[in-house]
Amino acid sequence: MNFPSAIVHTIPASRSRVSGLVRLAKRHPLVLIGSSFLALLIILAVTAPLYAGDPVIMDPFKRLQPPSDEMWFGTDNVGRDVFARTVFGARISLMVGLMAAACAALGGLLIGIIAGYSRSFDNVIMRVMDGLMSIPTVLLAIALISLTGPGIGMLIVAIAIPETPAVARLVRSVVLGVRERPYVEAALCGGASLPKVLWRHILPSTIPALMVQSATVCASAILTEAGLSFLGVGVPPEIPSWGNMIASSRLYLAIAPLTIFAPGICLAGTVLAVNLLGDGLRDLFDPRANQRR
Repeated sequence: MNFPSAIVHTIPASRSRVSGLVRLAKRHPLVLIGSSFLALLIILAVTAPLYAGDPVIMDPFKRLQPPSDEMWFGTDNVGRDVFARTVFGARISLMVGLMAAACAALGGLLIGIIAGYSRSFDNVIMRVMDGLMSIPTVLLAIALISLTGPGIGMLIVAIAIPETPAVARLVRSVVLGVRERPYVEAALCGGASLPKVLWRHILPSTIPALMVQSATVCASAILTEAGLSFLGVGVPPEIPSWGNMIASSRLYLAIAPLTIFAPGICLAGTVLAVNLLGDGLRDLFDPRANQRR
């Protein structure tokens, strides 16, 4: 039987992709564990309206009830479904973590490339970054939020700004090493424009380090959001968040422990998964680790 040529070429290609993923999982299990947990959490958060109840409906007659078939994790001190609030709270944590990491990565990438390639701007830019790094992240975030009031958008900005200097310093260190490479000098001598050299030769070299650092920033942003919400200056109380769930239930730990344990375990597991993913990406992009293997 003669198979069409497209099918013949597709089968080996699909098998090679599967075998490549299997080899990647064996060599870098941390990437598999972290990414699998995060993928599952994202799916649960996105599909939460399909299986979870309303996280904001209060019923004083059902306050602090134990787990049941209707309320899997019981209810909190005002009768809200703890399971629904935990699942919907994952949306806030993931959105704040990913958006803050993206903003810090983009800002740090731009600042780091300019500081690393331009010797005239390097000293000025990095002194400003050192000044920002000297301010504690939580205090700077509280100061920024106090100017505009609590809100998700301002919370993302307030977390991303203190994280940007660390990304900028990392990118700058990579650019300082790459700009002296022979192929960069050859491209400039060959008449290539500066934007083309930055885009084709310098920017790709920063991506591996930027991805690893972005995972670290994402984990830090999730913890910072939970801490700010716990203090009452993060996400507004009416929006379910792991931080304000823990804050509102801390007085009822002995009566209803799941009201704290459910968001606390999810918070710890998410941060651990992001850190595992970051460690796995570091090992994946580290040429010395690959040589040892």
